[in-house]
Amino acid sequence: MKSREPYFKYNKQQRSGIFFLLCLIIVLQGAYYYIKAKPFSGTSEVVIEASVQARLDSIAHTHQKDSITLFPFNPNYITDYKGYRLGMSPGELDRLFAYRKQQKFINSAAEFQHVTQISDSLLAAISPYFKFPEWVQNQKEAKRKKTPSATNTPLVKDLNAATAKELATVNGIGEVLSQRIVKFRDKLGGFLVNEQLYDVYGVAPEVVRGILKHFQVQQPPTIKRININTATAEELSRVLYINYTLAKRLVGYRNVNGLYTSWDELRKVEGFPMNRIERIKLYLTL
Repeated sequence: MKSREPYFKYNKQQRSGIFFLLCLIIVLQGAYYYIKAKPFSGTSEVVIEASVQARLDSIAHTHQKDSITLFPFNPNYITDYKGYRLGMSPGELDRLFAYRKQQKFINSAAEFQHVTQISDSLLAAISPYFKFPEWVQNQKEAKRKKTPSATNTPLVKDLNAATAKELATVNGIGEVLSQRIVKFRDKLGGFLVNEQLYDVYGVAPEVVRGILKHFQVQQPPTIKRININTATAEELSRVLYINYTLAKRLVGYRNVNGLYTSWDELRKVEGFPMNRIERIKLYLTL
């Protein structure tokens, strides 16, 4: 019977080489796991200087602050969230809200600072974005103009007594516009304030300023103001600035949310012309 011999035969040198190779593999594998398991306790060679780190923090803070984009807004209607975004303190916002609760309006950046007592730096940052109604801007422009001497001051007549022919003598006013002004005045029952001239369709602001040099409200009519909390839609629609659709929305909002307690609530009524709120308030009462 034939003896069984191994398929591979190795001499002494080959066996020694295989043994040495196995030992080397075991040593390297053990060193790998040892280094991986032991945390590094030395000093890092990567060091960030304190001045550089401070500069990086400053850049990050500045970028975060400048990321707030401002758009023109009326400071009379700043909300809590808006004030927070602008950097106003709770005390400053409370003073603004208390002032507005008295049905008073802010018409300049200086008046805004006087009411809220914000710092000069914050005022300088946000006041360029203040946007007041057009008639407020026109009043400011009129005040900035020098008062003419008594000898050069033209005779100012009552706007509510002027005829279409008299109005047509003003530069920029023809027969059509003069009659339109008289018709608008008749619908109002007489102008209560000079600024209502800006509401006449087709009369440019510069033309209005020309009219006011010669005609101004001297004897406003006596009117009975309408209570917005008790009036019907039909009664509210008698105000020239309020059409019947808007009047129904005002009454509908009142029926759902209760009586109006401030003029600011009117901005929640769909389609309400907040740019004419000052004129509308002349005919309404809470």
